[in-house]
Amino acid sequence: MDFTYDDEQLALRDAVRGLLATAYTDHEARRRAVAEDPGFDRALWGRLAEMGVLGLPFSEDDGGVGAGPVEIGVVCRELGRVLAPEPYLSGVVHAGGLVAAVGSPEQKADLLGRLSAGELVLAAADTSPGARWTSRADGVRATVSGDVWTLDGVADPVMGGEAADVLVVTAALPDDGGTGVFIVDAGAVTRTGYAAADLTRAASITFDGSAATPLGEPGRDLSPSVATISDLTRIMGANQALGVMQSQVRATTDYLRSRKQFGVTLNTFQALTFRAADMYVSLELAHSMVDWATMTIAGGDPDAVAVAADRVGLHVSRAARHIGQEAIQLHGGIGMTAEYAVGVGTAHLTVLEQWLGNHTHHLSRLAGRVDDHELVEAV
Repeated sequence: MDFTYDDEQLALRDAVRGLLATAYTDHEARRRAVAEDPGFDRALWGRLAEMGVLGLPFSEDDGGVGAGPVEIGVVCRELGRVLAPEPYLSGVVHAGGLVAAVGSPEQKADLLGRLSAGELVLAAADTSPGARWTSRADGVRATVSGDVWTLDGVADPVMGGEAADVLVVTAALPDDGGTGVFIVDAGAVTRTGYAAADLTRAASITFDGSAATPLGEPGRDLSPSVATISDLTRIMGANQALGVMQSQVRATTDYLRSRKQFGVTLNTFQALTFRAADMYVSLELAHSMVDWATMTIAGGDPDAVAVAADRVGLHVSRAARHIGQEAIQLHGGIGMTAEYAVGVGTAHLTVLEQWLGNHTHHLSRLAGRVDDHELVEAV
């Protein structure tokens, strides 16, 4: 496999990196953005739309660009590098991906066209309180009377749900009919917003007879499509985590070269240099896994994507824990402060893990697939 970017991908990376650099010149700019409503920079969101970034994953017929997974991964990495709080992963990749996967042509043209133009923000309400990374909807139930659908229940956490204009909701269909996907206007629900550990916004959303519009064919079990979009989101989340880890390794090595102790810089001490080298090894192994998983998406095989999502999720989860902890420890006390990007970056890696699946979840899913081998007796 060739993991190098072509000229167009490099141009996209440089353009997104340059745009983000103007908005988040330092970590203080990011702190100001998350402290004010809606928790991200609306002006930057509009400029991302003007560049076509919000429409990258969607077909041209739906108002998008029709780019591939590598290009989307490029954007997620650049967002991770600066800890940008814009709801790209949750709103474009995840919620937009659900619309693109199961919506009717008219629904896709409307919702994805407006999303790509920066005219609305989507959020996926597909997580039940207490549930752990399942595509089955348990917290929200759908009811139908004639042609009218309503939803009842609670979705929590909904990443980016506090600022969303439209919610893409997974709900249990009547008579154990599986899982359906619905569109709900944000004004039809009760939202309780809160800050996650990395200071980005999430929400607990209560549905109480909320009017809903089925995405695609009404009453159809869409569990397989929901599972596949979740796996795609996990892989793109790994791209975002990779961007965070790259920044953490760079910040840590720069700190060791500049910070002095006993009259010499910290990189003079061999033990600290070895720890930084171990961070770099973890980063490069994660980088290879993320590149491989991202390119697997292009094959279009849902089973292969599911395996890739779990393999990269397991590896990135372990690498993130190692790199995040070492970055904080090698920075000392300042690494724990909210004013410094290293600690917030580690918090962001933790939020991604708790949202998309931790190493135990991915390992158990991988182990569950090992059922095609004969038993071997120990000799």
